[in-house]
Amino acid sequence: MLQISPIYFAIAIAVIVMLATSIRVLKEYERAVIFRLGRLRSTRGPGLVLMIPFWIERMQRISLRVIVNDVTPQDVITKDNVSVSVNAVLTFRVIEPDRAVIEVEDFGFAIAQIAQTTLRSVLGRAELDDLLSEREKLNQDLEAIIKEHCEPWGVEVLAMEIKHVDLPAEMQRAMAKQAEAERERRAKVTHAQGELESARALTGAAQVLSESPTAVQLRFLQALVEVSAEKNSTIVFPIPIDLLSPFLNKATEKEPDKW
Repeated sequence: MLQISPIYFAIAIAVIVMLATSIRVLKEYERAVIFRLGRLRSTRGPGLVLMIPFWIERMQRISLRVIVNDVTPQDVITKDNVSVSVNAVLTFRVIEPDRAVIEVEDFGFAIAQIAQTTLRSVLGRAELDDLLSEREKLNQDLEAIIKEHCEPWGVEVLAMEIKHVDLPAEMQRAMAKQAEAERERRAKVTHAQGELESARALTGAAQVLSESPTAVQLRFLQALVEVSAEKNSTIVFPIPIDLLSPFLNKATEKEPDKW
């Protein structure tokens, strides 16, 4: 039976341990923050990473991919004392892995907590109408505040956007009534403006027609044509004397010539 010397066995174990503690393979989006005896040495990767074995050097993996977090819904009281529930979406990524490890214990948890507190403080200074109509400005304010806190950690905040605003049922009914009243007001204003423009147009048309009696007669005949287009079997209409006066005048002028 083949016997293995204890020395060779110990060497084999040492080699295995050395390889296990000195070789790491990192993906394209990963970086390794290397600590040597507890002190920060460098950032390595991606690909094959070699370290001093026997745990003299240790590493911590950091992903550089974009992280999208759904901020926990927060109960916010607006400036005009309306209680709403608001949640948001936070997008960020690590750009300096060594600072993300050294400066903060858990950058993901820390950013989430800052996002929640910032969401409550910023929206608490805004009125409900601004919260519903000025979201772009509020998003910019939120992003600027969170970015200021996260820059020392080597984390870049890409966006902080309000996702949903949950209003109480009573407030939803009140806003629906307000919107309905606003639509009715606009309809009445539009109708009144149309009546005003129509009156002005009719006044101008009356002035033009009053300057020529013949124009009045032509308009009367045009009205008859429009009425006859309705397929009525019998049409009864008065004939104005002004319509026949030109013919009567001509007949009166011709009668003395016969004598």
